[in-house]
Amino acid sequence: MIANTTANAGLTYLDMQAYVGITKHIGGRAATDELLALCHVAQAREVLVVGCGIGVSCAYIAKKHGCHVVGVDISEKMIEWSHKRAREERVEDKVEFRAADVLDLPFTADRFDAVLVESVIAFVSDKARALRECVRVTRPGGYVGLNESFFTVPPTAATSAIVRRELGVDIPLVQTWQTLWEASGLHDRAVNLHRINARHEIRDRLQWIGARWTLQAFGRLFHLYFTQPAARQSLKAQFGSSAGSLNTMGYGIFVGRK
Repeated sequence: MIANTTANAGLTYLDMQAYVGITKHIGGRAATDELLALCHVAQAREVLVVGCGIGVSCAYIAKKHGCHVVGVDISEKMIEWSHKRAREERVEDKVEFRAADVLDLPFTADRFDAVLVESVIAFVSDKARALRECVRVTRPGGYVGLNESFFTVPPTAATSAIVRRELGVDIPLVQTWQTLWEASGLHDRAVNLHRINARHEIRDRLQWIGARWTLQAFGRLFHLYFTQPAARQSLKAQFGSSAGSLNTMGYGIFVGRK
């Protein structure tokens, strides 16, 4: 994930996720499976997951396809969670993790068979540069795949300001993503757009992260809420912003070949 700041009491949305040990992307496992299929990960030898969060996708890919998976995240705490997830899933020999920024990936060019990015570039102001870095480290013939959110209708200025301030995210209209994708230099580009079903999102997250991990994370969240008054207002604002925007959002699966 990408670090951000808010006007609240120092607890950012991504700080909160790293503290409690939870991470998400719209669409859950179904979205990831769609991304893996379009990126031909079943044939990959080495895959990079940018913004790996608590390591759910990395462990899932390693377990399902047996390839070597590298996960990077800007948060050292997320890297700790990822190591724990890999141990629990018994895929430590197939994964590695390191702290890194999507704007400056610490890898040589033309390395990975597939580079996957789920709910990350929306948190980056320089989206074109982030995409260029992902393309740079992908080998010729390899795939870059994104799962990113978009507004289905232009948000009001107030909604945009709240989402940007409380969540630290710049969610554009789908046309912005499509323009960025067309300028990526990738071939065989595919774009699959989906509407968000708000009722299914909680269910999908539970299935994707796992009930035990989710319950433990919410236990830590409640502890933070009731023991840290300075964080309370931040959490209220963040959850209100997230819930209020779902009905006007969708997500896109963007895949292209280098």
